[in-house]
Amino acid sequence: MWGATLMHSLAMGMEQVAVIWLVFQMTESPIMVGLAAGARMAPFFFLGILSGAITDRVDRRIFLRLVTVCGSVIAFIMGAMLMAGIDNVWYVLALAAATGCMWAFVMTIRHSYTFDIVGPENALNGLSMNAMGQRVGGVIGSLVAGGVIALSGVGEQYLVIGAVNIVAVVFLMAARDVGQAAPKERQSVIKNLVGYAELVRENRILMILMLLTGATEIFGFTHQSVLVVFARNILDVGPLGFAFITAIRQGGGALGLVVLAFMGGTRHKGQLMFITAAGFGLGQMALFWSTNLFAFLIVLAFINACASMVDTLYKTLMQLNVTNEQRGRATGSWVLSIGVAPIGHLSVGFIAGNFGAPVALLFNGSILTAVSILAALGLPRMWRLE
Repeated sequence: MWGATLMHSLAMGMEQVAVIWLVFQMTESPIMVGLAAGARMAPFFFLGILSGAITDRVDRRIFLRLVTVCGSVIAFIMGAMLMAGIDNVWYVLALAAATGCMWAFVMTIRHSYTFDIVGPENALNGLSMNAMGQRVGGVIGSLVAGGVIALSGVGEQYLVIGAVNIVAVVFLMAARDVGQAAPKERQSVIKNLVGYAELVRENRILMILMLLTGATEIFGFTHQSVLVVFARNILDVGPLGFAFITAIRQGGGALGLVVLAFMGGTRHKGQLMFITAAGFGLGQMALFWSTNLFAFLIVLAFINACASMVDTLYKTLMQLNVTNEQRGRATGSWVLSIGVAPIGHLSVGFIAGNFGAPVALLFNGSILTAVSILAALGLPRMWRLE
């Protein structure tokens, strides 16, 4: 499973660099880059509930293989289109949205199946290892993407992405166990959807975690869509430089996950959640003054260490605060919450287009820091979560 996660993330890292660089190259518009990033994330919002309901119904191993094959087909279509000279930006956005549909299901299934394998006692460690595979794959994928784009082109890059997804399927074929914590009883998708509405209404902790995840996504993770503006207009680097910046971002996230994995037995998950969320916001504010490449990379690594830690804590606490039969829907809640990202991508793109990328991150970082501090002070029950 970890090997499959590594391959998924290698493909995702390459795809993220490719679509952002491609759209910026086509349009020279930070707003269009934000729109492209939003197109990739919008399916998470619309499919979050459905992906959770389906995940609680099906054999997660088999369904994950099928979804991964679909992602490979989409990548091959994109590659063939670009190599044929069809470079209409709206076609690119449509296929980016299709890729987002694939990732919405992959993430929901993958996190739920990881919990199945390790059980509740090792949930934080297991999900940290899952996220570690995602970050390591992202680092390698970003560097490979820069090299392939510089040497061959974006079309060839998408063919490589499709091939890597096929390798992920090969890994998944070796996963023959449903896991020690797999649900014993499975209901229909319709019943799961009805149960989802009841779950969100009755489980206040889950609802608050969803709201915090959404706020972090809008004012935190959307910093990724303006990194290309920093690379081209402020730091003056090309596709290889942008790929290196993306790799450093992923590497910082991996470092944060190493720290979190060693803290897997901590009883202060709620406190750690708020502290890392505030650090995420403060780091973005620091990027406002980071015009030197070396300082920029250090701060970028720090904020992504905080980002990966708080994101993993959100996912872990969501699954720990529901019953075993509801964990797919709990993960779907996380997918739904990060699906609000298009709001953040469009807003940060608009601010960057009118006032500059540093101002956009200063604004978002200030909001995220304030939300984290106020939530920690006003929600003592969340602060005490274990």
